[in-house]
Amino acid sequence: MTQDLKQNQIAAIALGSNLDSPAGDLAANLRLAVLHLSDIGRVLVLSSFYDTAPVGYLDQPRFLNAAVLLETDLSPLDLLHHLLSIERCMGRDRSATVAKGPRVVDLDLILFGDLVLNTEELTLPHPAMRQRRFVLEPLAEIAPDMIDPVSGETIAALFAALEP
Repeated sequence: MTQDLKQNQIAAIALGSNLDSPAGDLAANLRLAVLHLSDIGRVLVLSSFYDTAPVGYLDQPRFLNAAVLLETDLSPLDLLHHLLSIERCMGRDRSATVAKGPRVVDLDLILFGDLVLNTEELTLPHPAMRQRRFVLEPLAEIAPDMIDPVSGETIAALFAALEP
């Protein structure tokens, strides 16, 4: 008798918030997002929260950022759809806001095990992660030895290589 067992993967997810919501302040937004993540997998570790300046679109409040490692049996695309659903549930409407503008919550799938993927809907690892301090700093705190499967570098090495 054979059984079709899905292999759990470890996903690295970046979280950000720079708008208060009915959930409360920015930290409450991130904590609520983590609670939602626990509905779709096992949250292994949550980083500290980091106060960061906006990148790209600068005319907006500062962000609070974090990272989590999530153990999940979802496919990468299913996980992405769940992340977008959590954002909508928490009040983010991507179609009604400026790209990279203010938001109650932002959930980005950064890494999914050692998967390298490039489709119209999803690119893994996240294509901008190597340039984003607000992603690498919290991720380096909780997973310094995690490997970027494209460069072969650890998260700690990528973080250390960033300009101050």
